[in-house]
Amino acid sequence: MSGRQYPASADVVIVGSGPTGAAYARILSERAPAASIVMFEVGPTVSDPPGAHVKNIADRAERTRAQAASEGPGQRGEKVVSPGAANVGARGARPGTFLLEEGFAFDGEDGLPVVAMSSNVGGMAAHWTGACPRPNESERITFLPDLDELLDEGDRLLGVTTDAFDAAPFGEIVRERLSAAVDEGRTAETTVQRMPLAVHRRDDGRLVWSGSDVVLGEVTRQNPRFSLVDESLVTSVITRDGKAAGVVVKDLRSGEQHEVSARFVVVAADALRTPQLLWASGIRPAALGRYLNDQAQVVYASRLRDVAPLVPVESGAPVTGLAEYSGVSWVPFTDAVPFHGQIMQLDASPIALAEDDPVVPGSIVGLGLFCAKDLQADDRVEFDDEHVDGYGMPAPRIHYTLTAHDHEVIERARAEISRLAEAVGDPVGDRPFTLPLGSSLHYQGTTRMGTVDDGTSVCDIDSQVWGVPGLFVAGNGVIPTPTACNPTLTSVALAVRGARAIAASLA
Repeated sequence: MSGRQYPASADVVIVGSGPTGAAYARILSERAPAASIVMFEVGPTVSDPPGAHVKNIADRAERTRAQAASEGPGQRGEKVVSPGAANVGARGARPGTFLLEEGFAFDGEDGLPVVAMSSNVGGMAAHWTGACPRPNESERITFLPDLDELLDEGDRLLGVTTDAFDAAPFGEIVRERLSAAVDEGRTAETTVQRMPLAVHRRDDGRLVWSGSDVVLGEVTRQNPRFSLVDESLVTSVITRDGKAAGVVVKDLRSGEQHEVSARFVVVAADALRTPQLLWASGIRPAALGRYLNDQAQVVYASRLRDVAPLVPVESGAPVTGLAEYSGVSWVPFTDAVPFHGQIMQLDASPIALAEDDPVVPGSIVGLGLFCAKDLQADDRVEFDDEHVDGYGMPAPRIHYTLTAHDHEVIERARAEISRLAEAVGDPVGDRPFTLPLGSSLHYQGTTRMGTVDDGTSVCDIDSQVWGVPGLFVAGNGVIPTPTACNPTLTSVALAVRGARAIAASLA
């Protein structure tokens, strides 16, 4: 599936190998099997099969090497195991990601101090938590009548389940206590429930986390007309007569440059590098890079009271995050309570406890509330001819400011998470804290979808860029609504719609 050959042409060129780029390849392989597809990824292949989640690498040293190889060009910042371990204001990137070295904040603005990216086959889906909740109420894209069917397809491609952690001790206790605190007055869809996760359990009991490999599936891997070429930097989208006509791509191993013609080009980088490539190509609709939104994140921890060990506690056992005695619960967003809650049982305390106070696995509950952002056109990633990144491309420069309402919502989230921590058990630590902006890794809006070309959107409802037939964009940047929930399922659903449109044109 991987190789170093650069074809002269293809029916479809896909830039980026994350879950949305993989969704285009999968749907096209299913619906237009005669079409030739080539996918270019700037980063290396770090897992087997290509695009697999690094959590599935059993050897810890190999997993660490895969994460390090994903951390892009240039200097690499300090790593932290969990955002909950970061001090407020600290600039630390999680393993597998890298930060902007500059341009992440400007005087008088909040900026996104820890905005981060990954460069590897599979993109950030090789490192993510796998959470795939559905949007609710104002998070939903109301002008898409087929949104629910598209989300169903997203579930299929990502391999979403809700039962992988059913055997975890205390999971039902956590949900019962949360439900007692928040379910009153909510609809059935917005009550406390198991978190939908892109993870499944094999017949031998082992957990397998979904990456882009799962989205690609066997139908794509066995498609003789599909190829994936890694360590390949697409430097521009070629247009002829106003239409997408191909790409210019640089082989990062040899330095050689190639031109690949195409009937369709799909730019599925991320919410920073998709607008970067369009800008570098001279494709600059008014809304490009604008309406950037992150999800402010408040975290806390609580210790379940009145529970006894249900599994042996091993002295000196390594901290591995989610394990067999973990569980993941979901408190859905509502307009009345505008936070998305991701509640995870942990195998260790996020802060040091006394040596004579051993942690009962699964009894420490990490609570995270994500806040929806007020959308503002001036919240943006912009580019110029002066600043370049480690790849020699125009460097992303972030302008971002919280509104007074955003600050009010964050304060409400701090009060709510304290209430939930007390409902679950005994809070660990004096108070919750708000993570540095950018910690969510859920950046959206920079290539947003719209119904009319009025300067407030970049693409139409099929994700085709306004005024450039044959050019499609994909990823979280396409989402036009302010969301609090994890965005991957939604962005994959939107990619399904775009891929279907291309497949219909190829038929």
